[in-house]
Amino acid sequence: MTCPLCTTADVPLVATPVAGGPADVFVNICEACADPETPPDHFRAIASTMWTEDAAVQVLAARTLKRLDTSWARDLSDQLYLDEETQAWADNVAQETAHKDSNGVALAAGDTVVLIKDLNVKGAGFTAKRGTAVHRISLVADNADHIEGRVEGQRIVILTEFVKKRG
Repeated sequence: MTCPLCTTADVPLVATPVAGGPADVFVNICEACADPETPPDHFRAIASTMWTEDAAVQVLAARTLKRLDTSWARDLSDQLYLDEETQAWADNVAQETAHKDSNGVALAAGDTVVLIKDLNVKGAGFTAKRGTAVHRISLVADNADHIEGRVEGQRIVILTEFVKKRG
């Protein structure tokens, strides 16, 4: 098989997930392309493979060029045109976060969490019940112990120790 990123032929390919877009999308690439320690010159063939019609390969090419941070990679990245949907997918890379749920699982903006205990909501006059799902959370930038979400129509701050990530 031939790697769709570097065009190396007759090498074993590894199924590599392409996160941040449609669910369960994988691209079969060579082990060298999958290894973040591979020298930048290995990826010179991206100059031609980045024009593929396969959106998942385009996303991997765009992310690889950004990660390489060499002058030729920046030039290629500037030339790469992606439609809006594919560009949004390429840009949707999970950032490292200090926000962790009660089990130590990393939380990201937009995640859904479930309350693990009843919480009295100060100033709103209600109790958020255990098991309540909070969709599309926001992370409080200056405090890794706090997230924000909407419960019973109210935007509230929730301590991360009282939630677990769903799904």
